[in-house]
Order: sequence, then structure tokens, then C-alpha cells
Amino acid sequence: MLLLEYLNAHFYTRQQLLEVTGQTEARFINYQNQGLMPACSYRLQLSIVCDSVFGTHNEQLAIEYYAKGYGAWLTMLHQLDTDTDTDIYPIFQRRYLEAIKKLTIPEGNGLERIPDTNLEQHIQQEWEHFLAGTYGLCTQSGLPEDIAAKELAIITINALTSKDELSHNELLKLTTAVTLLDEVSAAFAPHEKSRSSRYRLVDEIRRRYRLADHANT
Repeated sequence: MLLLEYLNAHFYTRQQLLEVTGQTEARFINYQNQGLMPACSYRLQLSIVCDSVFGTHNEQLAIEYYAKGYGAWLTMLHQLDTDTDTDIYPIFQRRYLEAIKKLTIPEGNGLERIPDTNLEQHIQQEWEHFLAGTYGLCTQSGLPEDIAAKELAIITINALTSKDELSHNELLKLTTAVTLLDEVSAAFAPHEKSRSSRYRLVDEIRRRYRLADHANT
């Protein structure tokens, strides 16, 4: 089954996440209840029917899948030994801002900036999506650095593709943004690919603007 192959290759189950970090389930659930740890990105509800010489056995099973990058986040929470988001949100915010700065400095990728007037509200919304497990599904790591990179890449791609015509330098900038989005985006589950940002803003933009022609010019 392609979905199971994808999930098992790119994500940890809850049990695997606890094993690689050495955390207890009780502590993990407490972190989630306190709004410090993201929810799962996928949840499978399985109905199992087993036939044997003893007859038929039916069983219901739920499996949660988490981005592998969440292992580092969970370890950080344990090391900080805190139960309040007033201690943790500033860490998310700082890492997000540092990623933005790195990507928008003149010698960096030259991506579009998020207006300063909207930045604080924007990061707060990103934090909420982070806790919901959204970015564990659609980025490689699910962590602030990949989230910031994804958002800046999308803002840049949308700004450039809204124009009727692009200059050579703008095509190079578009190539940079698409490449970045490609690097930080998840592969997406087979049934999600055609509706994903990867398909719309990486695959289709490369095809539409023939970006391979501009990659090395």
C-alpha cells in the first residue's frame, strides 16, 4: 500500500518518536495538552480482520504519524523542563525570525519579505499551524526553519507569477524560490500530491516557466 510505505518511510509513529527521544507517553501527552508539542500530521484508523483455525478476529487500531524533525523539538522540551508556552513560543519565534533574516539578506536568496507590520501576527498564526501538525505534513522537518523558508518561497513565487512577463533576473529569482520550496517541502502522500503546494508551485511552475532553462544562466 503506497500510503503506508510513504508514512513509514518519512514519519515516526508515536511509539517510534517516544523511543528515539527516550520520553514517556505521559510526558508527551502533557506537552501536547499544554500547547508545546505538535499534534500528529496523519492518523490512520485501521480495521483488522484476522482469520485462523480459531476463527475470525476483528480489531480496531489507530496509528499516529509525526514528522521526524519533531524528535529534536521533543528533546528540546525535555531539556528545558517547562510546561508553559510563554517559555517555548519565543524560541519558535526567534528561530523563525533568524531563518527569515538569513533568507532575505542582500547576499542571501533575495526572497520577498513579510511586511514588518504583519510579521508578529503572521508568526503567531504559524505557531498555531505548527501545533496543529500542519507543517509536519507539508515540510521536510516540520520545524521553524523549514516553515519560514516555505512561506517566503511561496510569497516570492506568488508575487512573481502574478506579473504578465518576467525579466531574466526575475526568472532567476523565481528559480531560486522554487528550488528552495522544493528543498523544504514534503514529498506528500500519494493521494495528496495533485492538490499539494509542491505540485502547484514547484512542478507546475517549473513546467510553465521552463525554469530548467534558467537554472545555470
